[in-house]
Order: sequence, then structure tokens, then C-alpha cells
Amino acid sequence: MRVALIGPVYPYRGGIAHYTASLAEAFQQVGHEVLIYSFLRQYPYWLYPGKSDKEPSQQNIYFPVVYTIDTMNPYTWVGTAKSIKEDHPDLVVFQWWTTFMSPAFTTIGYYCRQQQFPVVFLIHNVYPHEKRWLDRGLAWLTLRLGDAFIVQSDQEKNKLLSLLPNARVYLHPHPVYFPFAGLRLDNISAKTHLGLDTSLPVVLFFGIVRPYKGLSLLLEAIAVLKQRGYFIQVLVVGEFWEDINKYQQLIRKLEISDLVYLENRYIPNEEVPLYFSAADIFVAPYISGTQSGAVKLAMGFGLPIVVSDIICDDVLCNSDIVVKFPVRDTGQLAVAIQHALEKKMRMDTSISEDKGPTNNLWLDLAMLFQKVLSDTSSLKNRGISESQ
Repeated sequence: MRVALIGPVYPYRGGIAHYTASLAEAFQQVGHEVLIYSFLRQYPYWLYPGKSDKEPSQQNIYFPVVYTIDTMNPYTWVGTAKSIKEDHPDLVVFQWWTTFMSPAFTTIGYYCRQQQFPVVFLIHNVYPHEKRWLDRGLAWLTLRLGDAFIVQSDQEKNKLLSLLPNARVYLHPHPVYFPFAGLRLDNISAKTHLGLDTSLPVVLFFGIVRPYKGLSLLLEAIAVLKQRGYFIQVLVVGEFWEDINKYQQLIRKLEISDLVYLENRYIPNEEVPLYFSAADIFVAPYISGTQSGAVKLAMGFGLPIVVSDIICDDVLCNSDIVVKFPVRDTGQLAVAIQHALEKKMRMDTSISEDKGPTNNLWLDLAMLFQKVLSDTSSLKNRGISESQ
């Protein structure tokens, strides 16, 4: 099967770019031919909330990539569609996570449908996390071009079906990331390198800091534990996409300045193992959203994980290293953190690429696309089919 995969990849940074690379590698492992169509420019600098959308680390690419899409230049959208036509893929896969891509993806998707190429959208989020009034219309404009959809949570499936009631939808959980697990360091050495107190446990909050990720809840839970005489260090690592001052003020108000370490920057790949190795548990106290790439990265490191129940998918809920708590419940979050640490949930042997219940999820996802293609090809009507 020849796959045209559309989405960001290195040198662009972030979870979607890592996802694109992992999926491309899985396609290759199951014997499919893949060509990635990525971006000349992903966002104009004045719209991107971070310092840069480029990955600062050095990284090798083991699959073919062409950088053809400029989201601000419609000429490149048509050019990308023509390139896909010349490649004549069996399947066109769009990564969908933000309605900002709607104009470009609608144009490319329309041309692909005109050429009778099956179009599948892999849904990360039907709507952006910070939803705006026009997002529903933009999502409908683009996603109506899909022959089928793969979602990664029941919540996103429900959102999609509320937008496109007749959509043909397949559910597959977000796979676990393993690329850095083999570079794990000794816990004490990692804490020492970062200047942390080696006698106290470390909770890691990792990734871009945005309101929906619930960092304030974590800080409040740490204050609750401190009042109970339970001292835990918090390592907050990631670029702040909101005012860092409000968190610094909250930290001072809660009197936990001696326990919280803020690393306000995007972490290159080469440094990722250091922070995960220093952690004793990983906490994702999300107040909205449906999934987390950072959580799946923590699973790859074999870290015990505390998550709000809003993002507890089948992989997380069935894992014995995961403790969940009711969303927005600070008291239960504190209990969950203490439980995770006191029960010494860190796995004796960490998950590796060769073992563990989640090791085949990337390959399963790649093979699911073959089923989607087979199902889609059997449909007489090339429009959006009945819901599955």
C-alpha cells in the first residue's frame, strides 16, 4: 500500500511531529510505502504562541519527506495536491489537530477526492483545545471530505459524530512512545545533575504549559501534601504558553517555592531522558482534553503515572502503573500522588520495545489503515458512509 501522509515532522517540534514520525516508521515496518507531505511553513511567527515551532535537537529521518505546504500560501496547497496526484497513492492520510489547517487541508483534500484517492483523517482533536466560535464550521468544511476517520478516544468520537453524524469512525488508542526509553539514566544521578534534593521524591509535569493541562491543580495538591508533612518536589518542564507570573504568584501564595522547579523552555530530544529519569512519578492533571502524548512518553519510560479520569483511555485504565483521580478534584489528586509514591509503583522492569502490552500499538495502528482502505474501497458510494 502506498500512503501519502500529511502532517508535521522534523524539523518541526511537538507531539504531532513525533506522532507523524512514529506512524511513518510503523507503516514501513508492516511493509507499506509512505511519503510524508510536510510544511514549508506551519504557522506565521505572529500567530505561534511559543518562541519557535522548530525542533532544536539533531534528528535523523528514516523515511521520505517532501516539504511543500505553506499554510499562508494557497499556491503551495494546489502544488501539494498535484504532487500527490503524480505519486498516485492508495490512501491519503491527514493528521488533524487544529482548524488553523482547514484552508490548506480542505484544498488538498478536495483535489484528492477529485482524483478518487481514499481520504482518511487521523483525529487528535476535532476542535482545538481553546475552542473559538468559527472552529465548528472550519472543522466541518474540512472533515466532510473524509471517507473514514480514526479517533483515539470515545470523547473525540462523540464530538466527530455530533459534527458528521454519518461519519465512518474507527477507534484506536494513542500508542506509547519508546524513542528515548533506552537512554534512561540512574534516578539519583539525574536528580543530582538537575540540582534536586535526592532525599525527596520528584513529580514530573512535562510539555507545553497551557490552561487545560491543570498545572495549578498540581501545585495546590503539592501544598495539601506539604501541610500533611509529605514533602514532594515538582519539576515543571516545558514552554509556558500563558503567563508564567500567575504560576509563580500561586507558588509563593501556597508557600511551596522550595519544592517547585520551573524550566520554561522547549526541551530538545537529547535532554528528554534526563528529566524523565529524575522523576519518580509523572502527573497529568488535565481539566479538559482527551489524550496526552506526554503521558504515553512517560509510559515508555516505565514511570508510574497519575492522570485525571478525563484522559484515561483503555491503555491507561488497563495499566497497573496508572492511578487516576476525578477531574478538577485537588484533594483526590493529592491522594493519588501519595498512593502512587507510597505503593512504590515504579515498575521493576520498564516497558521496552520488545515486551509489554502496548508494544504493538503503532503496528496495530498502521495495519488498521489497511482495514480502513479495504472497507472504504468496498463502498459503492464514495461519499461519507454510514457510521460504524
